[in-house]
Amino acid sequence: MKIGITIVLMTTFLSAFGQSENIDFQTGSFAVSFSGEGILTSIRDRFSGTEYLADNQTGPLLSIAVNGGIEKPVLALLEDGMMVLKYTDNHAEARISVVEKEDYLTFELVEITPAKKVQLVVWGPYPTKIKETVGESVGVVRNQDFAIGIQALNVKTLGGYPDHENDIEPAYDIFSTDNLIDVDESVRMLYRGQTAKHTDFGSVLQAYCRNRNRERIISNWGHDRYLAPAFEDGGVVGSKIALFGCPADRALDVIAKIELDEGLPHPVIDGEWAKKSAKATASYLIIGFSEENLDQAIELTKKAGLEYLYHGDPFDTWGHFKLNEKAFPDNWESMRRCVQRAEEEGIRLGVHTLSNFISTNDPYVSPVPDDRLAKVGESVLTKSIDSSDEEIFIESPVFFNQMNNNSLHSVVVGNEIIRYREVSKEKPWRLTGCVRGAFNTEAAAHAQGAKIAKLMDHGYKVFLSNAALSQEIAETIARFFNETGLRQLSFDGLEGVWSTGMGQYARSLFTKTWYDHLSEDLKGKVINDASNPSHFNWHINTRYNWGEPWYAGFRESQTMYRLMNQDFYRRNLLPSMLGWFSMNGQTSVEDAE
Repeated sequence: MKIGITIVLMTTFLSAFGQSENIDFQTGSFAVSFSGEGILTSIRDRFSGTEYLADNQTGPLLSIAVNGGIEKPVLALLEDGMMVLKYTDNHAEARISVVEKEDYLTFELVEITPAKKVQLVVWGPYPTKIKETVGESVGVVRNQDFAIGIQALNVKTLGGYPDHENDIEPAYDIFSTDNLIDVDESVRMLYRGQTAKHTDFGSVLQAYCRNRNRERIISNWGHDRYLAPAFEDGGVVGSKIALFGCPADRALDVIAKIELDEGLPHPVIDGEWAKKSAKATASYLIIGFSEENLDQAIELTKKAGLEYLYHGDPFDTWGHFKLNEKAFPDNWESMRRCVQRAEEEGIRLGVHTLSNFISTNDPYVSPVPDDRLAKVGESVLTKSIDSSDEEIFIESPVFFNQMNNNSLHSVVVGNEIIRYREVSKEKPWRLTGCVRGAFNTEAAAHAQGAKIAKLMDHGYKVFLSNAALSQEIAETIARFFNETGLRQLSFDGLEGVWSTGMGQYARSLFTKTWYDHLSEDLKGKVINDASNPSHFNWHINTRYNWGEPWYAGFRESQTMYRLMNQDFYRRNLLPSMLGWFSMNGQTSVEDAE
């Protein structure tokens, strides 16, 4: 239900723009006010009257970035039912639709001029006094009485602040020199994201949206120079957030309401919202089962008192996800039969993926490489080469001489992948020590002026995907589940989609594409987890499930790390679980118990 906008008129000094108006919006339990300059002036608990805006702090409703500089609004007014913000430095104007609902407010950027010049918009940061519990991923801050939250309402609106051009939201330690707060050393925490973030005065809530209508050169994944291609998604127009405030114990209920009313993912398990289902934390047994030994694996799962049986490495290739031929001779049909046999015994099957990692034996690579393999950047050949040349002359070494995170040392020219040892130290620039026709591609002659691109890879000796291929791979994983009926999935290696140059945006696009392509029946059954959390994926992921570290004994590293993770779950309103434990011949019975 849309509630009418309330405007509180105050007698104020006339600015150069005219009369300044204080603009007030409210829900059933909280209210926010903005000055006539578009700056937050109050965040209030309507029941108690408590003011939660941090002292001596300001937060613009929406800032813009043009030519790298962040600009705050200087005038806010209501016009034709819209909140209009004006910016003097860049002669810009933003029109924002505001809707008041019983439990939350929504703010949507519906128009901005000049649209092409605005590189990004920032919602907030909105400063609060609350420092007791800061949910960095979910975007909610709480004390014992009240919770205040921000929610991105579409996938292109990113939680956090655009500190980094690559949009990789960093983990941060609240004890780093940039994040000092008054907290006891015994509760030292590592924060994963910054949609909500600790500050010295309390906390901030923040989100942003980037205009991706042009390609950019960014720092990305160990490369100082990485080509982030243009991506058409409408730019900053359409960016949308929800703000809410409520009694602390109602925060999760309000988020559920936002998910349902605003069309966000709202996965359930057997009819109950996953965030509240006890089954969300169900333990499982990891066994490399096959069609042949499935009965024994099911029997072990039953003896353990568990309902989920999980295969940690079922695939011969990543990308197209062809199953191991010996274990599953009829590929996906074999897995479908396994799922049916297991369900007859009351057991649910799951598998482990490496998200967009592409193995070098996959059809995306061999024998003809897909043009959508992720590329660090391109140059051109300055000399023609035949099919056996081991030196390749290139116009620029810029993208090719970055050796960090460069495991496969591979370039692509036409339909040929070539591996190289190094780049010359001086002009004429050339790749040396080349191996032609790598990964069963065909060595061929290439003319002067032909494009040559450095392929992005990963330390697992795999290639990665651009945005279009990432979407196709996510759809393939959904189709695999739809055709087999599998009930559990881990999105391991989600950082792989940083290969798109879109950081956390790509991470959320990948999982949302998978979720959107699941059958409606499976959306109510599949448990999915990840080890790489993000604000939007909070809605999609059932849980977060870490296995590392293995660097010391069972108790010294594994157990302590898992206990620390419970703080993350608690802060972020997530189901708690211990995660993977590595047990071997040196693991004592006492440790296991």
